[in-house]
Amino acid sequence: MTAIWVIWAAVLVDLLIGDPRWLPHPVIGMGKAIRAIEKRITARVRTPLGLKRAGILLPLIVAGGSFALVWLLLIWCAMIHPWLAIAVEIVLIATTIAIKGLRDAGLEVYRYLRDGSKEQARRSLSMIVGRDTEHLDEPEIVRGTVETVAENIVDAVVSPLFYALIGGAPLAMAYRAVNTLDSMVGYKNEKYEHLGWASARLDDAANWIPARLTAGLLVLSAALFSLRWREAIQMVRRDARKHPSPNSGFPESAVAGALGIRLGGENSYQASPLSVLIWGSPFVGLRQEIFVKRQACCYPRRSCLHFLERLYSCWWLPWEVQDEAHP
Repeated sequence: MTAIWVIWAAVLVDLLIGDPRWLPHPVIGMGKAIRAIEKRITARVRTPLGLKRAGILLPLIVAGGSFALVWLLLIWCAMIHPWLAIAVEIVLIATTIAIKGLRDAGLEVYRYLRDGSKEQARRSLSMIVGRDTEHLDEPEIVRGTVETVAENIVDAVVSPLFYALIGGAPLAMAYRAVNTLDSMVGYKNEKYEHLGWASARLDDAANWIPARLTAGLLVLSAALFSLRWREAIQMVRRDARKHPSPNSGFPESAVAGALGIRLGGENSYQASPLSVLIWGSPFVGLRQEIFVKRQACCYPRRSCLHFLERLYSCWWLPWEVQDEAHP
């Protein structure tokens, strides 16, 4: 199990510098590798059964390769100096999370709305969601921002930290590879129905525990930040399983309850409408309450820091107390 201070250091690196555009990011390399492997597979395999079999190999190659490369890199660094290995591991874990990036992306949409620039807000939202944003009004822009921030608390924060805590940078990077695969080939369309099925299922399985941990974390944080924690519990119990995804409904329903808003409804993807069930209750209007937009961006970050504080209290402090009791 990775030392909690290494996790804290990685979070600090992410909060301070995020993901600078000038710095090569591992996910970009994963994306290129996935596309290259996909082209080779589709050039040689034509049958649905063959694509399904290849779909099983794809995450094994990409996620397994990511794990192995990071593991070997850390061993090589440790042979040079142990502190070099620790520093590299901290940086690598930091690349798998996006607390700063998630908050900044949401606040950018908020600031454009605050300043009355809906067109700029739509453009900013289009950078972080897959739905069509060209004709969204303010409530729909707010809804899209809240939904994507809530959903990405799992993908971009809790899940990577969960796996980093268990298996360090190698396992966190393997998780990031699985998540990248899902975002690239895990679609239920004609092109990826067979090739991407295993990646999509593996991503669902990898996020199953973190998604439920996230819902509990959001409820606890709502209580600490004087938000609607009772409604958050109620919405999770009532609405979490309404979502088409087995995991996304948990953080989204918790955030909806905590902020007193209603999420879900009809979205458009490449001009094709898709309706999803509604979760949450409209205690607060998405149009009127500007502070909801700011809370929707800052509340997840505070929740993540609270999560790390709880880890410290539950895992590290008992050992410190034992050391003080037995000098």
